[in-house]
Amino acid sequence: MLRYIDSKKMGRSVHAWLDSRHHFSFAEYYDPSNMQFGDLRVLNDDLVKPGRGFDMHPHKNMEVLSYVVDGELTHADSMGNRSSLTRGQVQYMSAGTGIFHSEYNNRYDETLRFLQIWILPNRNGYAPNYGEHRFALEDRVNRWLPIAAGADNADNGAPIRIHADIYAFAAILTQGSELEFIVSQNRQAYMVLIEGEAEVNGLRLSACDALEITEETIRLRADREAHALLIEMAKSA
Repeated sequence: MLRYIDSKKMGRSVHAWLDSRHHFSFAEYYDPSNMQFGDLRVLNDDLVKPGRGFDMHPHKNMEVLSYVVDGELTHADSMGNRSSLTRGQVQYMSAGTGIFHSEYNNRYDETLRFLQIWILPNRNGYAPNYGEHRFALEDRVNRWLPIAAGADNADNGAPIRIHADIYAFAAILTQGSELEFIVSQNRQAYMVLIEGEAEVNGLRLSACDALEITEETIRLRADREAHALLIEMAKSA
């Protein structure tokens, strides 16, 4: 089963320094029928103006992935970590028993765009942890590149391991290329078309649109160069 999600109908928060598109209920956007998809609780598509960002703030009992689309994301946290990542690179934070962090666009010449992804952990109370991986863009061209996987899941080569039953992949398809993904029985997936235009099983997607996929094989075809992120997980009860 496929469910198309039109980006123009998603929740939105627009501030002087931030333009955020919310795939699920977040901040001032609240829809009790759209709280999460399986263990995927938050997926925000954030545009952060130069020299601005999220000041130090707390998180607890959440697995957080930040996928940089454009610009440079600078992370700092209460454990002493500080790092800057660029296009196609990913940071991971297990908030566990509690952590403070900030996310900033310290560049003054370009807007930062990144996907902020929150995943519910398989239990509360883990020790806080931070990590990152500087994936090469070319490693995801016309293939699903494993980004992250659950710590207890089968090893698919994903360098980031998190405390949840998920697999996360990214792909960049050249124009006219196709990729298949099998969502097996009792599994579901959420796919975001980050950039470009594509077709999935006859459904047309534009940049920022999304799909809920349940127990179905999809074929993603790029009408022009397309950039996608897919998170596969256990099917909701």
